[in-house]
Amino acid sequence: MLAYWYLRRMGYTIVARNLRLRSDAGELDLIGWDGPVLSFIEVKTRTSDEAGPPEIAVTPAQRKRIARAAQIYMRRLKKKEVNYRFDIVSVEWKREKGCQVRLIKDAFRPRQS
Repeated sequence: MLAYWYLRRMGYTIVARNLRLRSDAGELDLIGWDGPVLSFIEVKTRTSDEAGPPEIAVTPAQRKRIARAAQIYMRRLKKKEVNYRFDIVSVEWKREKGCQVRLIKDAFRPRQS
Protein backbone atom coordinates (compact mmCIF):
# COMPACT_ATOMS: atom_id res chain seq x y z
CA MET A 1 0.00 0.00 0.00
CA LEU A 2 2.91 2.34 0.71
CA ALA A 3 4.21 1.84 -2.84
CA TYR A 4 0.77 2.68 -4.25
CA TRP A 5 0.59 6.01 -2.42
CA TYR A 6 4.22 6.81 -3.21
CA LEU A 7 3.55 6.32 -6.93
CA ARG A 8 0.41 8.44 -6.75
CA ARG A 9 2.49 11.24 -5.24
CA MET A 10 4.98 10.79 -8.09
CA GLY A 11 2.17 11.42 -10.59
CA TYR A 12 1.29 7.86 -11.60
CA THR A 13 -2.31 6.91 -12.33
CA ILE A 14 -2.65 3.37 -10.97
CA VAL A 15 -5.03 1.19 -12.97
CA ALA A 16 -4.51 -2.21 -11.33
CA ARG A 17 -3.12 -3.72 -8.12
CA ASN A 18 -2.18 -7.34 -7.46
CA LEU A 19 -3.49 -8.42 -10.84
CA ARG A 20 -3.42 -12.16 -11.56
CA LEU A 21 -3.97 -12.80 -15.27
CA ARG A 22 -3.39 -16.56 -15.47
CA SER A 23 -2.10 -19.07 -12.97
CA ASP A 24 1.09 -19.65 -14.97
CA ALA A 25 1.76 -15.94 -15.55
CA GLY A 26 1.92 -14.95 -11.90
CA GLU A 27 0.85 -11.61 -10.51
CA LEU A 28 1.57 -8.02 -11.48
CA ASP A 29 1.99 -5.94 -8.31
CA LEU A 30 0.96 -2.59 -9.79
CA ILE A 31 0.14 -1.25 -13.24
CA GLY A 32 0.01 2.47 -13.79
CA TRP A 33 0.33 5.27 -16.29
CA ASP A 34 3.28 7.62 -15.89
CA GLY A 35 2.08 10.23 -18.34
CA PRO A 36 1.83 8.48 -21.73
CA VAL A 37 3.86 5.43 -20.63
CA LEU A 38 2.25 2.33 -19.14
CA SER A 39 4.37 0.95 -16.31
CA PHE A 40 4.38 -2.56 -14.90
CA ILE A 41 5.68 -2.12 -11.35
CA GLU A 42 7.24 -4.79 -9.17
CA VAL A 43 7.32 -3.94 -5.45
CA LYS A 44 10.08 -5.37 -3.25
CA THR A 45 10.43 -4.80 0.49
CA ARG A 46 13.24 -5.50 2.95
CA THR A 47 13.50 -5.06 6.70
CA SER A 48 17.24 -5.76 6.94
CA ASP A 49 20.42 -5.23 4.91
CA GLU A 50 21.44 -8.89 5.05
CA ALA A 51 20.05 -9.81 1.61
CA GLY A 52 21.07 -6.55 -0.06
CA PRO A 53 18.79 -3.89 -1.52
CA PRO A 54 15.24 -5.00 -2.34
CA GLU A 55 15.54 -4.48 -6.08
CA ILE A 56 18.19 -7.19 -6.48
CA ALA A 57 15.51 -9.71 -5.47
CA VAL A 58 13.91 -9.29 -8.90
CA THR A 59 15.57 -12.32 -10.44
CA PRO A 60 15.82 -13.10 -14.16
CA ALA A 61 13.07 -15.70 -13.69
CA GLN A 62 10.81 -13.08 -12.08
CA ARG A 63 11.59 -10.61 -14.86
CA LYS A 64 10.56 -13.22 -17.42
CA ARG A 65 7.33 -13.95 -15.51
CA ILE A 66 6.53 -10.22 -15.20
CA ALA A 67 7.19 -9.68 -18.91
CA ARG A 68 4.93 -12.63 -19.81
CA ALA A 69 2.12 -11.27 -17.63
CA ALA A 70 2.62 -7.79 -19.14
CA GLN A 71 2.24 -9.22 -22.65
CA ILE A 72 -1.04 -10.87 -21.65
CA TYR A 73 -2.24 -7.56 -20.18
CA MET A 74 -1.22 -5.66 -23.32
CA ARG A 75 -3.17 -8.08 -25.54
CA ARG A 76 -6.26 -7.54 -23.38
CA LEU A 77 -5.78 -3.76 -23.54
CA LYS A 78 -6.42 -3.87 -27.30
CA LYS A 79 -4.67 -0.58 -28.02
CA LYS A 80 -2.46 -0.42 -31.07
CA GLU A 81 0.51 1.59 -29.86
CA VAL A 82 1.34 1.73 -26.17
CA ASN A 83 4.76 2.62 -24.81
CA TYR A 84 5.47 0.60 -21.71
CA ARG A 85 8.29 -0.17 -19.32
CA PHE A 86 9.11 -2.13 -16.19
CA ASP A 87 9.69 -0.23 -12.94
CA ILE A 88 10.63 -1.38 -9.46
CA VAL A 89 9.59 0.23 -6.19
CA SER A 90 12.13 -0.60 -3.51
CA VAL A 91 10.95 -0.27 0.09
CA GLU A 92 13.44 -0.55 2.95
CA TRP A 93 12.78 -0.32 6.64
CA LYS A 94 15.80 0.70 8.71
CA ARG A 95 15.57 1.27 12.42
CA GLU A 96 17.79 4.35 12.33
CA LYS A 97 16.27 5.93 9.19
CA GLY A 98 12.73 4.60 9.13
CA CYS A 99 11.02 3.69 5.87
CA GLN A 100 12.74 4.61 2.63
CA VAL A 101 11.08 4.23 -0.76
CA ARG A 102 12.93 4.33 -4.08
CA LEU A 103 11.48 4.29 -7.57
CA ILE A 104 13.63 2.73 -10.28
CA LYS A 105 12.12 3.61 -13.65
CA ASP A 106 12.88 1.36 -16.61
CA ALA A 107 14.55 -1.06 -14.18
CA PHE A 108 14.83 -3.87 -16.69
CA ARG A 109 14.02 -4.93 -20.20
CA PRO A 110 12.77 -8.40 -21.00
CA ARG A 111 15.07 -10.58 -23.05
CA GLN A 112 13.95 -11.27 -26.59
CA SER A 113 13.53 -14.99 -27.23
